[in-house]
Amino acid sequence: MRWVSVSAVLLCLLAACAGDGTGLDENGNPIGPDTTDTTVSLSKDVQPIFTANCALSGCHAGSGAVLGQNLSAGLAYASIVNVTSQEAPPMRRVRPSLPDSSYLLYKLEGTQGSVGGSGARMPLGAAPLSNAEIAIIRAWITAGAPNN
Repeated sequence: MRWVSVSAVLLCLLAACAGDGTGLDENGNPIGPDTTDTTVSLSKDVQPIFTANCALSGCHAGSGAVLGQNLSAGLAYASIVNVTSQEAPPMRRVRPSLPDSSYLLYKLEGTQGSVGGSGARMPLGAAPLSNAEIAIIRAWITAGAPNN
């Protein structure tokens, strides 16, 4: 009989925990799972990758940015989002929500020839971006390539 009582208590506890984990604190504020926006951010997630690997002198920075593609902070968005690729027109460098239609990803993956593009894998003369870095850029594009 004792086993049945313990089991009943455990089942009640499990049922109480099986909800969505939300509730209100004593002030009526929501508590529970973290609801922080987890959308990939251009400024927080993508730009640091560009800054470290692409927005370098002689590459994609400054007034002499290769192919006019300036990936410097504050300039990258206007330089890539909905901008026609010069190497593979009519593709866009970044087509919001459509990573497989975004030439930038083909250049980063070294598969630009498969869509009629040219040139070498980026970043030129350096180690390729990691799969994790490319995944961040892909996620940003998939999220609509917001200017955030």
